[in-house]
Amino acid sequence: MPISSRLTSDQPRKSTGSRNGHLPDEIAQDLSAKIASGVLSVGDRLPSERDLCTQYAVSRAVVREALSQLKSDGLVAARAGSGVYVTQRDSTNAFRFQNFSVSDLNRLEEAMELLVTIEVAATRLAAKRRTPEDLKKIKRALIGMEYAIASDRLGDEEDYQFHQAIVEATHNQHFISLCQHLEASARNIIRQARSNTKTNHADLLDAVQDEHNAIYDALKNGDEKAAAEAAARHLQNAAERIRIYLA
Repeated sequence: MPISSRLTSDQPRKSTGSRNGHLPDEIAQDLSAKIASGVLSVGDRLPSERDLCTQYAVSRAVVREALSQLKSDGLVAARAGSGVYVTQRDSTNAFRFQNFSVSDLNRLEEAMELLVTIEVAATRLAAKRRTPEDLKKIKRALIGMEYAIASDRLGDEEDYQFHQAIVEATHNQHFISLCQHLEASARNIIRQARSNTKTNHADLLDAVQDEHNAIYDALKNGDEKAAAEAAARHLQNAAERIRIYLA
């Protein structure tokens, strides 16, 4: 039986109308359960992003975030030009950066220590190696965030694309692979940070955008020191904005 049939034969198509949780988490949990139960076996190729969008009645961005969680958990792996496959867990992918609520301040502090270290190092390297095409991608995400703010949208997807484009500008596959592994957790922090700021401190949105602009300007100028400092300042301020809200 084709995998697509195995995924849908035992349940009706999902409907967004009945959901109360975060959609990527729900989809990731559903696919994880299918892997654990044997509906999906090691070596099976998952349906395409388009098919998953149809099956779960969600956007491609939601599906991609769900798949990134499965990749982070070591349950699936992407093969260039082929698709996403169920993979065997082993000691090489035992590390797991677990998702958590930013209201857990201890976990937030630990997460930010790691993310700041990685982000600052990546931004410093990107300032040295970025190409004109890299700068276009970073600028495109920056403008996307501006439109999101003007349209009263959260802009978390554009925010993530901005930081991901910086990581890709390092042209270091180890940085890129590590950040792909941390993608689900990084998205979770970005989403919650922006949501808290938009809901409770809308007056700070311009300050957040100024921080992104400072990072871009330093990258454009090839100023490694300024880029690293701007990245550190942005992430530390993001964590502080969450602490202010929780307090």
